[in-house]
Amino acid sequence: MGHVLTQAQKALRETGGDRAGGVLGGVDPRARILGACAFALVTVLCDWLPVLLAALALAGMLLILSRLPLRPTLRRMAAMDGFILFLLVLLPFTAPGDPAFAVWGLTATWQGLEQAAQIAVTANAVVLALLVLVGTMEPVTLGHALSRLRTPERLVHLMMFTIRYIEVLRAEYLRLRQAMRARGFRPANSLHSYRSLGYLVGMMLVRAVERSEGVLGAMKCRGFSGRIPLLETLRYGPRDAAFAGGLALMLAGLSATEIAHAAF
Repeated sequence: MGHVLTQAQKALRETGGDRAGGVLGGVDPRARILGACAFALVTVLCDWLPVLLAALALAGMLLILSRLPLRPTLRRMAAMDGFILFLLVLLPFTAPGDPAFAVWGLTATWQGLEQAAQIAVTANAVVLALLVLVGTMEPVTLGHALSRLRTPERLVHLMMFTIRYIEVLRAEYLRLRQAMRARGFRPANSLHSYRSLGYLVGMMLVRAVERSEGVLGAMKCRGFSGRIPLLETLRYGPRDAAFAGGLALMLAGLSATEIAHAAF
């Protein structure tokens, strides 16, 4: 039994290891999750553009400390920017205020431009911090840390099983699509295509239910009682305290600057 536990702990370390390097690689996952939540809360509550730019700079500093590859990280942020680009483009023309310029008869306002800049900087700062602090964790490490933070077990289990089996469901979807193409299906704007895609979605739901029942039966055969045992104990050390204290001081500085600007 001890040998089995030793092998399981080794597998957990191998699969749950942190993908972030640098200074942040050895920081306790719980401290990083709490730090990301605090950073997001403070940044979202601020609305003065210089403070938001400082928050973005802080997120950039965390990126440097994590030693993540720059190009893939910026590519993931660009995907988020593309999602809100339509909102940012339209906001200057819909917000009331002082006219700034006109395009095709539509007048943009300085207040709308400022709001668009605030939203863009806030979103990029929060997403970058989340990518650096939380997105670099392996799923097992993230679930372990959330469980230690007293997150409801059902939510942790749901997240872990979703991460574990979403690729399985994707493979099942690709097999079904390949079978449809082998039978001559070509998507088009027709009732037959919509009906076929509806059948595809329905079959995916049926396969998902069948697989979940099979997984549940296999887990019960292995003694699953509703709780996933955690084989390692996270320890809070001096590096974690230094990280938490430094981030808290910087966030306090951002908050104080925002409050001082609002007061004057």
